[in-house]
Amino acid sequence: MAAVDLNTHPGHLARRLQQGHHLLWNAMVSEETTSPQFAVLNALVAEPGLDQRTVGERVNLDRSTVAEVVSRLTRRGLLDKVRDPRDGRRSLLRLTDDGARTHRRLAVRAARMSQVFLTPLSAEERTVFFDLLRRVADAAEGLRNPESGEGPAGPEG
Repeated sequence: MAAVDLNTHPGHLARRLQQGHHLLWNAMVSEETTSPQFAVLNALVAEPGLDQRTVGERVNLDRSTVAEVVSRLTRRGLLDKVRDPRDGRRSLLRLTDDGARTHRRLAVRAARMSQVFLTPLSAEERTVFFDLLRRVADAAEGLRNPESGEGPAGPEG
């Protein structure tokens, strides 16, 4: 059997894309705060007081990953957990003052990094690129969450 052209395999290209993003993130945004950690901070800026499960849903992290991210951010003093006054079994997350400052600083750096990362694309190509990535990511989400009604064959099948 002949060798396969890996440039026709989305997983190979997605891995290369992720590697490039990771390198740029560490160089331009933060070596200490990861992209998923920033996503959690960002979710809590957008919607303060979410519980951990909901934060995970907002940023597409599984339960064990979001638990670890929240734990690390809490240890670093960027997040606080407070009891939900309506349901004492639940904890709500909120940014500390240091967490809000960290988010502001990283948001500016992340925007610059995204500009550098997308330099090969024109403005129009970036719009198409994001649309295509979202469509594939949404379809992949259906594979991970079969109860959504979108299995491997798509919504019909």
